[in-house]
Amino acid sequence: MATRSTMRSVVRILTAAAVLTLALGGPAEGRPLPEGAPAAEPPATLCAPAGTLRGTGGQRATVSLCAGSGTPSLAVSAPAACHRPGGAVGDGCLTSGSWTARRDGEVVASGTLPGSAAYPGPGTYDVEAEVRVRSASGDVDLSGTVRASLTLTAPKAAPTHRVEVTGGPLRPGTTTSLTYTLHRDSDEGDGSARFGLIGEEDSGVRLATDDARCVNPLIGRHPSDTRLAHAVDCALTDLQPGRPATVTVRVTLDARCSTVVSKLGYWMPRGQALYTGGMLEGPTVGCA
Repeated sequence: MATRSTMRSVVRILTAAAVLTLALGGPAEGRPLPEGAPAAEPPATLCAPAGTLRGTGGQRATVSLCAGSGTPSLAVSAPAACHRPGGAVGDGCLTSGSWTARRDGEVVASGTLPGSAAYPGPGTYDVEAEVRVRSASGDVDLSGTVRASLTLTAPKAAPTHRVEVTGGPLRPGTTTSLTYTLHRDSDEGDGSARFGLIGEEDSGVRLATDDARCVNPLIGRHPSDTRLAHAVDCALTDLQPGRPATVTVRVTLDARCSTVVSKLGYWMPRGQALYTGGMLEGPTVGCA
């Protein structure tokens, strides 16, 4: 069981860790650095003390906020140490909730705990989280707001893929043709990608395309042949730098409006490692 002295040491370590930096978007695996360039730091997690939650019965939870990444994402978590009445350290904590990161007073990222958002680039982030902390044994259950300042100096990784759209906005009672152009700008990775579009389910929007690479997704158990009319899923295999792919979709609205959002999933090289892909948010087409 940890002592008070141990806990004080942990807090000192966390405070010292707040001066560390995260390295994002380092050189691709197997590709040498340019001559004379400094070696990239390995992926790391940066933590800082964020506050202490207290209960009426003497319960306490000491919470930290952490940001960690080795990818173009900002991953935020809120580890905590639970203390039973009398000062004893509990047997582990579960933390959940939501977080918001501000830079120069402007909200640049947010999400659930633990969770990730696109990395906005280097800077000092004021991170605020609404957290619930529970001990595994159930004798500590506290909620509140915690805050920490985290300084990240790693550069924002250059994008490897991008999605553009022409056409729109959408209008009720009409059919609109949208043409999406999907680019792969990096020599790393391969030409495989999954492109998805989805409208608002309750609006009655219908998405259709003549592109053989695309389908309306199939749902239900076999032998169901029901498909989602408000979504389209495309499997691409020939994305190359200098050779973008285009997908044209017809969007039909009834009397109600709907937006159409898009996303692109893609592969990047890491041999046989399981998690080798990325996900890119595409443009949203609005309704006038």
